[in-house]
Amino acid sequence: MLAEAIKFLMVLILGAGDCQIMPRIQQCGLTCSQALPCKRKSSVDLFNHFCRDGPSTLSPSVLESMKISTVMKCTGIRRCSLHLSVKGTLHLDESIRGVEICSLTLDTSLSQCVSVRLSRNETKKSNGQKVQLQYNCFEVTAAQQVFVTMKTIPNYCNVKLEQEYFVEDCRNEDLGNNVPACIVGKLEYRLDREKKSMLVHVSEFLEDKDYHVRLCHKWFSCQDIGVHALIKREDPLKSASLQYSELLPCLCVEGWSAFPDARRRQICPFKNDTQALWNGVVYNPVTQSLAWQSACPVQATVSLCQKSELDDKCLNLPNSLRSAVRKVEYLQVDAHALLCMKFTTQQGSWVRCPFAHGQFSGWQINMEVVADEVQLTIISQATATFSVIVYNKTQSSGDDLLHKLPSIQVDSTNSVKMNVSHQWCDKDSCIKGWRTDVQYSIPVDICDLPCPHLSMEHTDGGENYLLDITIAVISLILVTFVGMAGYITLEVHRRKQLAHEYSLKAKVQHISSGIASSLEQRVSILSANVDDVY
Repeated sequence: MLAEAIKFLMVLILGAGDCQIMPRIQQCGLTCSQALPCKRKSSVDLFNHFCRDGPSTLSPSVLESMKISTVMKCTGIRRCSLHLSVKGTLHLDESIRGVEICSLTLDTSLSQCVSVRLSRNETKKSNGQKVQLQYNCFEVTAAQQVFVTMKTIPNYCNVKLEQEYFVEDCRNEDLGNNVPACIVGKLEYRLDREKKSMLVHVSEFLEDKDYHVRLCHKWFSCQDIGVHALIKREDPLKSASLQYSELLPCLCVEGWSAFPDARRRQICPFKNDTQALWNGVVYNPVTQSLAWQSACPVQATVSLCQKSELDDKCLNLPNSLRSAVRKVEYLQVDAHALLCMKFTTQQGSWVRCPFAHGQFSGWQINMEVVADEVQLTIISQATATFSVIVYNKTQSSGDDLLHKLPSIQVDSTNSVKMNVSHQWCDKDSCIKGWRTDVQYSIPVDICDLPCPHLSMEHTDGGENYLLDITIAVISLILVTFVGMAGYITLEVHRRKQLAHEYSLKAKVQHISSGIASSLEQRVSILSANVDDVY
């Protein structure tokens, strides 16, 4: 009872699945309780396959219960094997000579049976008593499904126990560390992106076995890509260098011990390296098809889009959205430099433009003025059909169409030229052209048309404006000149007047001083005459 409680506690602490510790046995064999002598007989009586009716005194519950568990037998470090331990309870009866226990492995159809023979004399003495039988020599492997039966000898009908049992798999830590079939080793790697190489180191694997490592692409299984190495058991470094072409999210390192049906270890460390995944865009100029094939399973949507010449935006083309499966293909695609393929995942969007570098046939529309006429020229490196319209860029959608030109056929040897009527040439007019012989095409818009009559109006207006400015400047110069002349005249007159006034003042002062001198002389003479009189 105490042992069962301890076992239950261990299951709670370590976990019922991955961390359960297997019971160990030193030797496998047969045991019977009550000190009842019993013998094991490996050969099976063929007649015991057929059941017979039992005595009327025989109870159908003569076989009371059957319990199955997995035990481990070890012969050294990491050298353990798995066995089934089958326990059954039998009510002794003088008509029963023994018990037959069989196991059938469903995946291999391997059947193992053992006959447990009881002493007839002891059976008679202990008639009606319970006896516990345990047999633990059925060898099994991890994750097997086993069908176990227990029946009496002789085989009485309706006296039989059956049970289906699942052996623990290699996710159990105890099995993973000790059963050779479950030991896969520990993989570590060091990446050299510059040399596109990966140094793989292996540890904790079977020391007496060589070890395989390879690179593979993980789909439902890991598909080989031709990069493989064998690490010899005597290699002290336990390492190998593997070369890769591209880092993809499904690129994995796989390793396993060199024996048949060995369990394999995989590590896939590049799940976020999706950049190279979108490089597989291929264009077929013969069929005009654009295709992308994924090297890895990925959840994404794919669409064709028109790349803006001003920024990095790419506007989806109508009816081009696809769910990414292993391959996405678009038929009848215009090989235009701005036509791109856009990939969208939960992490973001990526755009690839296969025609951006001009390696495929393209086309262009030009506008020029020839002999006062607006001339439209379409050049195509491949035979194609085009539609051209004139529209007003200021009008709302649906009301902007001004004129539709006839369908234009262009081959690779000649360009097509046609005149645009002055009636449709305006400062708000634009021309749009696109291919109509393909399913997916990029339209080209040309605005600010070089209309001759608009240029003439612009020139006349400019000349009038220049004339007005010239007259205003000349008038300003004349007014300034007249003003300066008047100012100079007034200044000369003022200065002459000042000079004249200054001259008059000088003369008056001179006359005054003369008169004063004369009077003074006369006074002196009169004074002298008076003195003479006295």
